[in-house]
Amino acid sequence: MNGSAHRTSTALDIQLRRGPAGLGFNIVGGTDQQYVINDGGIYVAKIKENGAAALDGRLQEGDKILAINGYKLENLPHSAAVDLFRSAGEDVHLRVLQSPRLSANGPASSRSDGESSSPFMATALVSLVLVGGIAFLLYGVLRR
Repeated sequence: MNGSAHRTSTALDIQLRRGPAGLGFNIVGGTDQQYVINDGGIYVAKIKENGAAALDGRLQEGDKILAINGYKLENLPHSAAVDLFRSAGEDVHLRVLQSPRLSANGPASSRSDGESSSPFMATALVSLVLVGGIAFLLYGVLRR
């Protein structure tokens, strides 16, 4: 999330009613899958078109969700936050820290508000491929 240090964020309370597609947004983050460096918070990754959040219009990609139904989301792993969203009921109260509105630089892809999204897995896969390639090259050099 890119932003200017002199712009302030605004806390906002949002009430959403779960629709056929859930709450209509995807989340990223958590203590085990930090989306923002040195911040284990839960962030809105994507707003689904025509979902509850999009129809309300206040929740935006990049916003930090501070609490759901009064339960604070600080110091939670991603999976625990997902469980809270899944079990939140039909009427959901969110406490959100809205980020200053700049040009959006959100995640390239994400999953629904009940699914995990792990940038760690992509990084691990790329690392594994690189290590395998290096090992293959070293093996070829050492056999000669």
